[in-house]
Formats: sequence, C-alpha cells, structure tokens
Amino acid sequence: MSFFELLENTPKIFGYIGIFLFLGTLISFIFNFNFKFRITGATIFSILLSLSSWAFIQSYTENIKIDGAKYIPTVYDNGFDLIVTKADSDFPEEAIDPTLKQLSENLKKGSRSGSKVKIKIRKLEKISNDVSKPVIIGEIEKSFSMN
Repeated sequence: MSFFELLENTPKIFGYIGIFLFLGTLISFIFNFNFKFRITGATIFSILLSLSSWAFIQSYTENIKIDGAKYIPTVYDNGFDLIVTKADSDFPEEAIDPTLKQLSENLKKGSRSGSKVKIKIRKLEKISNDVSKPVIIGEIEKSFSMN
C-alpha cells in the first residue's frame, strides 16, 4: 500500500476503530467496568483522528507543475499583496512566463486576504565590485474573487 493510498484510507480506518471503541464504551458503562473512562478517552481520540485526517485530505493539494518553469526561491512575501522571488544571473528568459504562471497557480486562495497579488521575479545586476541593484525581469498579477 502506497503512502497516498494509506492517506486516503486513514479516515475510514480511524472511523471503524472509533465505532468499535464506542460500542465497547457503551458496554463498559452498561456493565460498569473499571476501564470505562479510559475507553471513553480512546474513543474520543480515535474519532478526532478520523475527522482530522479527513480534513487534511480535503485541504491537501499537490503543487502544479508547468513545463518550462524553473524553481526560484521566494525572498519577500508580505502575506497580503506582494511576493518577490529571486532568479539567478543565468536565469533563462524563456522560463520567465512559465515560472510566473506556475507561481500564480500554486498560490492558494485562502492564503491571501487581498484581492490582487503581484508576483515579481527579480535578479541582481552588478553595478560595481560590491554593489548590485535589483532588476524586475517578470511580473504577474493574480486576482482572487471574493464570493
């Protein structure tokens, strides 16, 4: 069983364990067994695990890969409306548009409170021996429509 198959099956597995423990909890309260409070905690914990793993599966999305896009690290993110990424000095010009599209597609809707987010790619241009200036080589704007 692969990891993703196991991930998809964990809510069911913990749900079945929770149902089994719930039945055991009912029986332990009816017959007044000494372990009734321990099994109650285990039942609640297994149900919480089931719900948590289901919520994780609902929120998990894999990153989108676009052909021709390169990985570039984010150097500034204000969490609202601006993301700046850093390209190397030998960053190919034909990879700018696919990289911007990939960054835009992988930006999650719930992660921003602003309606428009600017994503910029910059690289450093050397002016003198110890001085360089940032140059924007690509920019895209993504809008989030609020419903």
